[in-house]
Amino acid sequence: MDMKTMRTIEKASPLNKKSEGMMRIAIAFMFIAVVFVWTSLSHDGVANNTFLIIGAVFGAYMAMNIGANDVANNVGPAVGSGALTMFAAIIIAAIFEAGGALIAGGEVVKTIKKGIIDPGMINDPQVFIWAMTAALLSAAVWLNFATYVGAPVSTTHSIVGGVMGGGIAAAGFGIVAWGTMGKIAASWVISPVLGGVIAAGFLYFIKTQIVHKEDMLENAKKIVPILIGIMTVAFATYLMLKGIKKIVKIDFPTALALGSAIGVAIYFVVKPLIAKASEKLENTKVSVNSLFTIPLIFAAALLSFAHGANDVANAIGPLAAINDAIMSGGEFGGKVGIPIWVMGVGAVGIAIGLALYGPKLIRTVGSEITELDQMRAFSIAMAAAITVIIASQLGLPVSSTHIAVGGVFGVGFLREFLDNSETNFIRITRERFKSNKKELDKLEDEFNKLDNVEKKTKKEYQRILELIKLIEEKQEIVKEEKKEFKSAKKIKYVKRDAVKKIIAAWVITVPAAAFLSACVFFMIKGIMS
Repeated sequence: MDMKTMRTIEKASPLNKKSEGMMRIAIAFMFIAVVFVWTSLSHDGVANNTFLIIGAVFGAYMAMNIGANDVANNVGPAVGSGALTMFAAIIIAAIFEAGGALIAGGEVVKTIKKGIIDPGMINDPQVFIWAMTAALLSAAVWLNFATYVGAPVSTTHSIVGGVMGGGIAAAGFGIVAWGTMGKIAASWVISPVLGGVIAAGFLYFIKTQIVHKEDMLENAKKIVPILIGIMTVAFATYLMLKGIKKIVKIDFPTALALGSAIGVAIYFVVKPLIAKASEKLENTKVSVNSLFTIPLIFAAALLSFAHGANDVANAIGPLAAINDAIMSGGEFGGKVGIPIWVMGVGAVGIAIGLALYGPKLIRTVGSEITELDQMRAFSIAMAAAITVIIASQLGLPVSSTHIAVGGVFGVGFLREFLDNSETNFIRITRERFKSNKKELDKLEDEFNKLDNVEKKTKKEYQRILELIKLIEEKQEIVKEEKKEFKSAKKIKYVKRDAVKKIIAAWVITVPAAAFLSACVFFMIKGIMS
């Protein structure tokens, strides 16, 4: 047995996989231990710092679960399409997620996520701290479970469910802003549908304007720079509205105007570059796909930065609330600043969680729902940015996770619809082929009968000549139809099991996190009483 074979067996062995799993767990616990020690030492003189230390540990656990589950939406399509390797995607996402959280993270976050509960109804600061601690732990546990079963779920909805459950356990159902909860429930439908429709629309445009044209490369030279320009407008506007709000606050018209100016400039920059790159390519779909690779990498990085700047701060809001309640001696309000150490826990935790457990969800989003290539992945990235912009201007609460996965559904179901059309084409071609083949057989039979006649009349000779001509024409038709039939593609389906599992996880995220949070709250209350 040679060394190569031995290494292959070693990699495939369950023992090796088990040791890798133990190593991941050890690294995760090491990070949590560091957070525990640092929080203990840095807040040693703070009164009642026990729950701050516990909250920091739960916050670290939560951050790792965000990295393991939520970040997959930003880079999954790029990995699934082959534009990025798994290793490169993890490096890019880790850097830009952490950068977004630390550089442009939200300056202020509501302690009670988007007005989910009224903190004024909790008179005892200790009870408020217990509720926020329960919210953090329950959201993290739910994300952990979702990652384990391979279901990409919303971090925002997980923490919303946690805060709601902790609040109800602390002060009853009256504490919940049910109008806000109704909007969140509506987002379960709005987010994936908007993302799916926009992604499918872009993919259909690319197919009709490039892929289905005879000279794909020539059309790609004209269309791809336009698409990259539109992508630039979308991402520039998106980042100005959602990603750099801590640095500078810009209204929508200004952000759109600046984004449009940047988009036009980028169009004129990339147009000659695309034309030059096209000179070395063949007139094939694979070649056209390669033109979307670089834009996809930038899209993955920008989505990660914006996610780090926007969603991460919100996800660690309960930790910021616990810190504020303890540091202020129980005087807590509707808004709190996020200390740099809290942002650090979130940023570093996300990077570690992504590196350790992110690949599973990246594969789910990138390849286990439907097959992706660069064009489809580009359409999903466009949908993610544009949907958030539209929704934010309409005041609709949407989930970046639901948008991205909805985009994957959208391009998959569009392909299925188009392939269903091809299936009809196959059926029609088959029927036409059979009909023409039957006619050809009749003509050949008639020809053979006439040809076997020893003494032919003039009329029979004329008929034989007609039959020869008709048979040649029919043979050519049958030959062409046979080619068309063989070249027709087989239908490709979106994996129904994956769709059912993901939708089920979406629907139960808020109630499941709320139930867990209430249980944890009562457990804490029982211990502390």
